[in-house]
Amino acid sequence: MERKRLPDYLKRGIIDTEKTKLVRSILKNKCLNTVCEAARCPNKAECYSKNTATFLIMGTICTRNCRFCNISGGTPQKPDTDEAKKVAQAIKELNLDYAVITSVTRDDLPLQGADCFRDVILETRKLCPKIKIEVLTPDFEGIHELIDIVAEAKPDVFNHNIETVRRLYPKARPLAKYARSLDFLSHIKENYPEIKTKSGLMVGLGETLEELKQTFFDLDAVGCDIVTIGQYMQPGKNHLEVEKYYTQQEFDQIADLAKQAGIKQVVSSGLVRSSYKAFETFNSI
Repeated sequence: MERKRLPDYLKRGIIDTEKTKLVRSILKNKCLNTVCEAARCPNKAECYSKNTATFLIMGTICTRNCRFCNISGGTPQKPDTDEAKKVAQAIKELNLDYAVITSVTRDDLPLQGADCFRDVILETRKLCPKIKIEVLTPDFEGIHELIDIVAEAKPDVFNHNIETVRRLYPKARPLAKYARSLDFLSHIKENYPEIKTKSGLMVGLGETLEELKQTFFDLDAVGCDIVTIGQYMQPGKNHLEVEKYYTQQEFDQIADLAKQAGIKQVVSSGLVRSSYKAFETFNSI
């Protein structure tokens, strides 16, 4: 089957600026990764220019192998014990106003990396007490005690992506569970109401509007404050194929469905990714 051609309105060239060069230089100097680079995000120049960056901790190898993701699966290396301090120093040097911390999934670690998220938050607050911090974490297999390790460090936003509608989980996220991700978000909102919760999903995998609508109602039912919606783009020939490319008019329609379901803040467009316009969205609630 021939792959669908990427529409022109979803194409964005890589813009290199002094800001992007500075970010890359500091990251290289401290041996750090950003998901902006690892996942080939089309928005990195825009985010960097607005003093926002998304740091990828615990390496670039994931213990899961979701069929939509550009990050490689395999056997990861041991986490860098100094990584939290390095990330904090990079955030200070870049003079960021808003930092997003995410990671590969690390089911191989005793605490699945929850302690690494906590340490980055705490070290960053030491150096940059005024910064706003968002975490985007794996599901920690739904273990509440691991979620608590991160939440008790008080991130401003706790993001966990639902990624797709319930029906498509076996195809797109075989090692994850739809109900588990909802329970994850519910646990945070019930026990840490001061933390804003966020989730994201991609479209183009064969979902219907009715299924999207139900997903938004499910997210609202667990108190999710922010939802991001973007177009799935097939990273390579071994990944899931794109079933549909949505127009901006259709993304606006999807945003309306989310708002009608009760979601407070919705960011919906073809090139939207989890941390796109994260600071602006945080400030608007």
